[in-house]
Amino acid sequence: MRFCRFGDGRLGLVEESHVRDVTAALDALPVYRYPFPQHDLFIANLDKIMDRVRTIAGSSPSVPLKDVQLLSPVANPSKIIGAPVNYQKHLDEVRGDAQLHHDNQAHIAVIQKTGLFLKACSALIGPSEGIALRKLDRRNDHEVELAVVIGKRANSISSADALNYVAGYTIGLDLTIRGPEERSLRKSADTYAVLGPWLVTADEITNPGNLNLKISVNGEERQNSNTKYMILGVPELIEFASAFYTLNPGDVIMTGTPEGVSPIQPGDNILASIEKIGTMAVKVRAA
Repeated sequence: MRFCRFGDGRLGLVEESHVRDVTAALDALPVYRYPFPQHDLFIANLDKIMDRVRTIAGSSPSVPLKDVQLLSPVANPSKIIGAPVNYQKHLDEVRGDAQLHHDNQAHIAVIQKTGLFLKACSALIGPSEGIALRKLDRRNDHEVELAVVIGKRANSISSADALNYVAGYTIGLDLTIRGPEERSLRKSADTYAVLGPWLVTADEITNPGNLNLKISVNGEERQNSNTKYMILGVPELIEFASAFYTLNPGDVIMTGTPEGVSPIQPGDNILASIEKIGTMAVKVRAA
């Protein structure tokens, strides 16, 4: 199934060029009082929601996909995890371009030594909300990535078992401000984590390690690669992350970007695609 969030937080089932409004299925969610759980309720109860959607979808109203404002398909992750330089060709281009590493050698080591990083959840948006660039006197880059959404609590998980903990996949844009500061700061500005256009449930993508992904800016192709070139694949990234902290339902792992990262400016139009997920359009403006 393909689930989107749209409008004022409504739930949609994506069917080719239309969206069925299945918000009524959210009635299956449990009710909590403060303190609320540290996970995304929709993702944690995805199986229940899917069962309810199967019952009501046929009688749910349908609207054209082009007419809806798409939000992030995950509303409340407890963590957005980044995988730096996780493609060999991107690692090579970072090492060869001082604008990308600013003489900080710790930022150009292999991922096994660099480790992962966290992006602020306040950076999270959907494609229709658009990117609002900050620090316009500095270089701001796009990075297209496969984003993995964790489906259930995971701690110290082996790579062999890791895919059993995945709820689904979506397209991620990991925006970054170039400079000498730590990654987590430069990548956590508001709107610098774009997810969309929808969540594709894990049963539809049995092998996340062989998906074409690409991005164009104003019609010019900038990145075009395949997830098979990741240094650490999805199972290995889940193992790596869960060895350090508990992964909660709704947590997002951005799996890294291939070569071809380049600057974006206010007024640009981004088109990002990943095989078996779809395509999302995102506009760029100044903050």
